[in-house]
Amino acid sequence: MKRWLHHNKGFIAFLFLFGIFRTAVADWNPIPSGSMRPNLLEGDVVFVNRLAFNLKVPLTDIIVTRTGEPKRGDVVTFSSPADGTRLIKRIVALPGDVVEMHGDQLIINGKPASYTPLSFETEQVRGQDTPAQRLREASGASVHTIQLLPTVQSRRDFAAVTVPPDQFLMLGDNRNNSGDSRFFGFVPRALLIGRAERVLVSADLDHHWRPRTERFGQKLE
Repeated sequence: MKRWLHHNKGFIAFLFLFGIFRTAVADWNPIPSGSMRPNLLEGDVVFVNRLAFNLKVPLTDIIVTRTGEPKRGDVVTFSSPADGTRLIKRIVALPGDVVEMHGDQLIINGKPASYTPLSFETEQVRGQDTPAQRLREASGASVHTIQLLPTVQSRRDFAAVTVPPDQFLMLGDNRNNSGDSRFFGFVPRALLIGRAERVLVSADLDHHWRPRTERFGQKLE
């Protein structure tokens, strides 16, 4: 064993440093579901800046220092407060915000978001073709595309709540097909992993992992 360690110490050091880099500086995150459609697709792999908000002790949620403040509209990765699963969603409400939703209409601090219709599409939901409406949602400085599935049962309403200090309310862009803060509640800042900034690579899972080169390097809204 000692001989093996001696002959492979360079490789072991590389793995150690690579592990620290991935858990403290930068990472990549595969997209496993359609909860962020149409902006993120199954088969995308996104670049995650782990230093966007916090510097943490590697392999832990212990914050050494804060490096930046999350903004409304940021796409972030975080550990689910329900079961620790790594998720990727969009921050829609910040600490101190009063947020509510009525019939898919997002209202923050008493100001309804505005919606501009973009297109009607057909999406696969649980193996069935489902009509989908894409809209441009604007809430203050946060402007991005969302998707509604009119025929899918979903939590389209919740009463006004105030986001607690150092916590955030997350929603998926695919509003009617996303497990988010409507189900597991607010996300503490300590559970934030990093900000997703762009698509690194992408493959079409339904067509034998064919590369979607047009998505390579695409910046996120």
